[in-house]
Amino acid sequence: MSDLGSEELEEERENDLGEYEGERNELGERHGHGKARLPNGDTYEGKYEHGKRHGQGTYKFKNGARYIGEYVKNKKHGQGTFIYPDGSRYEGEWANDLRHGHGVYYYVNNDTYTGEWLAHQRHGQGTYLYAETGSKYVGTWVKGQQEGAAELIHLNHRYQGKFLNKNPVGPGKYVFDIGCELHGEYRLTDVERGEEEEEEEAQVAVIPRWKATQITELALWTPTLPEKQPPEDGAGQEGTPGAGAGGEAAEEAQALADLSEGEFDTTRPGEEEGDASRADRAESHEDNLEQGNVSFEEEDGKQSEMLD
Repeated sequence: MSDLGSEELEEERENDLGEYEGERNELGERHGHGKARLPNGDTYEGKYEHGKRHGQGTYKFKNGARYIGEYVKNKKHGQGTFIYPDGSRYEGEWANDLRHGHGVYYYVNNDTYTGEWLAHQRHGQGTYLYAETGSKYVGTWVKGQQEGAAELIHLNHRYQGKFLNKNPVGPGKYVFDIGCELHGEYRLTDVERGEEEEEEEAQVAVIPRWKATQITELALWTPTLPEKQPPEDGAGQEGTPGAGAGGEAAEEAQALADLSEGEFDTTRPGEEEGDASRADRAESHEDNLEQGNVSFEEEDGKQSEMLD
């Protein structure tokens, strides 16, 4: 994950008054609207109260950074926008000169984070968008790190589970747009690095490894087509038709019933039901559809359910 925010810049100190043009109170303190040019080259224009920046104002640093927002007793507090020298910026809430509350950070590589902040760090619920890939992390953060329940969304699939120190850990599942779900878990594995540097202690990196336990396949659904009686001699009779009457429609119904059970039948039309009556075929077809909605397969001692 990219975190390209600049370090905070120190503003004027209380004793570095510099030059000032603006309103004052009866005690001679800066009070009201005013402009200040500080000894270090920074400038401020905005509201003062009893000699301190208080209210809406704009602070410009000599290196190009600037803050536009609210102050309380010389500290950034309330709503404000900070534009950093590298071009990244933060728009949101501040408390005691720190990003605190809800806000959006626009990084120099076009990544964005939208969510909650605590003492200058991402903390709470938030969404991080990776501009290069279009993926995004939606979930909880703890002291700047991805931690807790979350969803990592990609272009054609997503992962749902828990994270710890930026890594997925424990049970979770991949959900694919085509309808499949792959269940499993991430296990953290220690990998030693730095073998070439024999004199130094080997660095240990923890990486997550995925172990799949179950996959739910895409279940195909095919609508049931109405039976059609081809015109034949004696079609007006309502008795039981002969072995050949309505054979094609019955065979189509049988194929649909087979598909509803989650299996592709390779039997060609005309090989079954030659002697079944029309009433028996309709009843058998209806029973197959009612019983074929759900089937179970044994795999590695576990049952996986395939829904029609």
